[in-house]
Amino acid sequence: MNKSMKPPPAQTADLHDFEKTVIQASGKQPVLVDFWADWCAPCHAIAPHLQRVMDEMADRVQLVKVEVDEGENMKLAGRYKLRGFPTIMLFVEGREVARFAGNRASHWIRDWLDQHLPD
Repeated sequence: MNKSMKPPPAQTADLHDFEKTVIQASGKQPVLVDFWADWCAPCHAIAPHLQRVMDEMADRVQLVKVEVDEGENMKLAGRYKLRGFPTIMLFVEGREVARFAGNRASHWIRDWLDQHLPD
């Protein structure tokens, strides 16, 4: 991506639009989902690392954030059997292909995405 161009800000999703915003959208471009909570310190710590990676890789993957404590979003956490936050999941062509939990550095996230994104 051209360094002078900033990617769009991360989208948000909830229980009611997750199917369209994540599952269907991942048929066109891989979607990285950040399941987070406002009370979660590691969730806040990983946010700038995710943004840094998205600044570099926005042409390959889009970021969607789901705040698990908003509305009925905890049902999504249950659906995907999330055990802690943050949990980061990668969806490609409508299905989960990888996940990790906890805070990670930008270089780790970049390497992880390179391993799991389609060529």
